[in-house]
Amino acid sequence: MTHTADAVVIGAGVIGASIALELAKQGRQVVVVDKAGGAGLGSTSASSAIVRFNYSTWDGVATAWEAKHCWEDWRRHLGHGGDVGGLASFRCTGMIVLDAPVAPREHVTRLFDSVGVPYEEWDAETLAARVPGIDVGRYWPPKPVDDEAFFEDPTGTLGCLYTPDAGFVDDPQLAAQNLAAAAEHHGAELLFGRAVTAVRRGERVQGVRLSGDADIDAPVVVNAAGPWSSALNRLAGVGRDFTIGVRPLRQEVHHVAAPAGYRAQAELGPAMADLDLGTYVRPATAGSLLIGGTEPECDPLDWIDDPDEVNPLVTARLFEAQVTRVARRFTDLRVPVTAKGIAGVYDVSDDWAPIYDRTELDGFYVAMGTSGNQFKNAPLVGRFLASIIAAVESGHDHDRSPVRYHCEHTGHSIDLGAFSRRRSLNAESSGTVMG
Repeated sequence: MTHTADAVVIGAGVIGASIALELAKQGRQVVVVDKAGGAGLGSTSASSAIVRFNYSTWDGVATAWEAKHCWEDWRRHLGHGGDVGGLASFRCTGMIVLDAPVAPREHVTRLFDSVGVPYEEWDAETLAARVPGIDVGRYWPPKPVDDEAFFEDPTGTLGCLYTPDAGFVDDPQLAAQNLAAAAEHHGAELLFGRAVTAVRRGERVQGVRLSGDADIDAPVVVNAAGPWSSALNRLAGVGRDFTIGVRPLRQEVHHVAAPAGYRAQAELGPAMADLDLGTYVRPATAGSLLIGGTEPECDPLDWIDDPDEVNPLVTARLFEAQVTRVARRFTDLRVPVTAKGIAGVYDVSDDWAPIYDRTELDGFYVAMGTSGNQFKNAPLVGRFLASIIAAVESGHDHDRSPVRYHCEHTGHSIDLGAFSRRRSLNAESSGTVMG
């Protein structure tokens, strides 16, 4: 059995579904293929879905700032057909990023000033007043929780950068389903429970073969397979000209009761990145927190070979480490005996920044290396890939003259060469999920 399409998108996570929507809006006949049983069931479902603007490059900050406006007007962004099962919602809570040498505040504020992101700079006294119960001590660098030095007195105090417009999306899986439904409304076909077994190619890509020996003929194929993206590139025979490597990394996010004082007047408390201790927190519902890690150097990273073999259950070791770190920052937080949370896999690039680009195989495109920090940018990533595909398929040399994306909401012009597979390694990267 053979299908024919204008484009195949491999992966129905929040990134793949967004790409499918934007390609369908261009009038292309799109087929989305995912081996899972529905949209958003892979890495997307494990995302903390934080919407923040702290990145180490101008284009990264400008992308996140533009994407925030898409989340704020989600129904309009989707157009018709995205509200099957309800709509995901953006919750504006603000975000605190505590001072740490790995992400200098002055570098970020220069970018914020240029992009137009509102922010406040808080000293330790203001931080303590605005976030009741927080310990404003400086503990840098992060240490293992079983190291006696972990409990040493602070070496000083720290302040933070606060962005009032940040927050989170309340249901990341639903957001992917919204995008998939909107793509379907615009004519896309969704094939679930089907694995890609081959990428068919000649001088250019010719399509894909699926489990069950079904073929889809298509002149355009987009790899949005998340942690499976590197394996899919190998299947397609591409990647020899990549200067940025990508590999899968297992991560855990934990769920605990919020400490007393974290909420003010029954509202959700702010999200917070604490690179000083190596964690981040995000309010989940009133009275609870999601806790994740920021890859401190003292903790070994859990690089994996096969995402299909990953343990989906949280571990007592990581739960204790991450929650204990947050309890160091919020002394009223209790560390539960029983671990609760979710495990997922990032596809992490060498500099923790994504690759949104064509490849050396004509017609084969990638949206990969999202490094656990690109959920927030998904609405824009679809538009980035659609713009690159439209230009390249019309004969434009994106490698020599990168496409620029002109932002609908902020008016900025984003250089999509910033996300090139051939870019130089970002020397300003924090080397963490913060990008």
